Amino acid sequence: MPRTAVAIACLLPIAALAAPAGPAATKLDAAEVLRLQAQAKRVTILRDRWGIPHVYGKTDADAVFGMLFAQAEDDFRRVERNFITALGRTAEVDGEKALYEDLRMKLFIRPEGLKAQYKASPAWLKGLMNAWADGLNWYLHTHPQVRPQLIARFEPWMALSFSEGSIGGDIEEVDVPALHRFYADIPVLAAAPLQESPSASGRGGLDKEPGGSNGFAIAPKISSSGNALLMINPHTSFYFRPEIHVVSEAGLNAYGAVTWGQFFVYQGFNDRLGWMHTSGGGDVIDEFLETVVRKDGKYWYQYGKELRQVKEVEITLPFKVIGGMAEKKVTAYFTHHGPVVRREGDKWVSVALMNEPLKALQQSYLRTKARDYKAFWKAMALRTNSSNNTVYADADGNIAYFHGNFIPKRDPRFDYTKPVDGSDPATDWKGLHSVEETIRLFNPKNGWIQNTNNWPYSAAGQYSPRRQDYPAYMSMNPENPRGIHAVRVLENKNDFTLESLIAAAYDSRLTAFEPLLPLLVQAYDETPASSLQKAGLAGQVAELRDWDMRYSLTSVPTSLGIYWLQDLVKTHGPAAKEEGMPVLEYAEKRLTPVQRLEALSRASARLESAFGTWRTPWGEINRFQRLTGDIVQPFDDSKPSIPVPYASGNWGALAAYGMTSPQTTKRIYGDRGNSFVAAVEFGPKIRAKSILAGGQSGDPASPHFSDQAEMYARGEFKDVLFYKEDVLKQLERQYHPGL
Repeated sequence: MPRTAVAIACLLPIAALAAPAGPAATKLDAAEVLRLQAQAKRVTILRDRWGIPHVYGKTDADAVFGMLFAQAEDDFRRVERNFITALGRTAEVDGEKALYEDLRMKLFIRPEGLKAQYKASPAWLKGLMNAWADGLNWYLHTHPQVRPQLIARFEPWMALSFSEGSIGGDIEEVDVPALHRFYADIPVLAAAPLQESPSASGRGGLDKEPGGSNGFAIAPKISSSGNALLMINPHTSFYFRPEIHVVSEAGLNAYGAVTWGQFFVYQGFNDRLGWMHTSGGGDVIDEFLETVVRKDGKYWYQYGKELRQVKEVEITLPFKVIGGMAEKKVTAYFTHHGPVVRREGDKWVSVALMNEPLKALQQSYLRTKARDYKAFWKAMALRTNSSNNTVYADADGNIAYFHGNFIPKRDPRFDYTKPVDGSDPATDWKGLHSVEETIRLFNPKNGWIQNTNNWPYSAAGQYSPRRQDYPAYMSMNPENPRGIHAVRVLENKNDFTLESLIAAAYDSRLTAFEPLLPLLVQAYDETPASSLQKAGLAGQVAELRDWDMRYSLTSVPTSLGIYWLQDLVKTHGPAAKEEGMPVLEYAEKRLTPVQRLEALSRASARLESAFGTWRTPWGEINRFQRLTGDIVQPFDDSKPSIPVPYASGNWGALAAYGMTSPQTTKRIYGDRGNSFVAAVEFGPKIRAKSILAGGQSGDPASPHFSDQAEMYARGEFKDVLFYKEDVLKQLERQYHPGL
């Protein structure tokens, strides 16, 4: 029997489904208004010429209050949406289609648990969470024309629902369709003997376009100034993180990218050190095959020689319908490994992942206030940065690298890239590795560190960690084209400056073509002239034969080569996945000459269909366009756009630029890749440059909606105004929030 129930009664009548806005914000009482007015007077926001907010407060809580007010001014819709998602309430806005996304979140994060953790928080953190909620509620009070989609009042405990910088984080690795299938129809199982777990496809393949981030650190020994340098180059959805500077008289002085709605700078720097997170690291999520039986009206699972009762938790999932709200009640199942998320054969599959929001929020904030490597290490010792590597540099001249942070200990006899037998106690996690035990670097002799979401075994050239010194589960990603490229632009070089580091990070070589393009040319040369596969490709191969494998706005072979690789990935990706190989490696090692030429024919035809000729320069195809403040951007070939030379990180471009939304246009419009980018020099005074995709504001009427777009497309950075005297020289507006 299915274990779900749905109530279609309109429980909470609200605006009709098509209404553009939700409820009005909860009205503050007179005492709250007086209290928040007093706090607002202790906060000053300086907006510089780019609209970047520099928030100054007496205490950290004051600074957090102003920080959230400023974020809400720039794009309240994105702030609220992140917490609608994090709280598992998306279906209350988007309707029934989002129910199982909400269930996925609520398997791990539920209000009663977050409220208990808020009550148990240390006083300093509770004060910051209070200020977080106050800043958002004060914004809504002072902007009554803004109607939230759902959250009419922010509560301090809600900050714990989103405690690291990637919305959803590890939870997003749980497959929603499989979760839906499982909870829509749970079978009544008979007793079954233990058996070998079914095989699962290996990890690998091509990253989602364009995937990843880059972090470079340069030691004083190879910098021109004798100061350490840091390159901060996240590749995210555009407009996912704005730029902000937040300062208090209690030692907070952090500048960088903040994920909308959070009160800590996620990737950035203070006056003493900087941190860049790149997604990846070790294995932090594992699946366990559970042997489940039905007995006495309950579910039980095998663990060693005993049967343990499956924990059952009823989860209510409200969802929007025309004219009001309905709800679905789902009985969720848990073993000691974690929630059950899908079925594989006759087994249930439970998932284990990090779920420590209180510790994670502390770590996320404390690293922004660290003054030296020792203090930064102390924050890392909380071990809750589960989805990231960290590239580090400081004013003392240190550079460092942490490959992951949350790494469970496991029995290396088992292959955790596939579901393991949950009935065998030996497969259980055995605590966490200490920071000392994880893969790390500190001041390597070569003087540079790089990570591009690749393995750590090329992070410092010949001084990199050695693969044989660590269990396989500590590093899950292979080398990638960006990693090969990064080593090339950093090795055997001296006298790095801020400007030359930026130039290295924007080097135009597309290294993914290096093993593949010669094979295409060889296939053409060795194919008889009479062959149909060779017909009509002479001009294309001539262009590619002479190509230096560098992108540019005027390059025809860039267009042709990228369309060729796109075709190879689309056509042969499924076969590569079946073999558990990265698709570009599969294209190199498995394809026949005929298949390579057929892909070039299809790529040429696609270009001709869209643009009239395959001889189309890359700048005509690859564009930047920002038309609206929508979270999911629309694109239109008939509207103005800016040519962009960059390319996908999947092809080895360090300055990554790609399109993730379904392409309904002829042109490619970037929506992910280089977003907030900054380069920092840690001297006696901070010197830094940055650029932001589009601009700071999400309001199309704002002068800062797209004022950085042209510079972004040229790779031209603005000076970071880190010191107050510099902000005042380029001041656009000074105010107390809401006053």
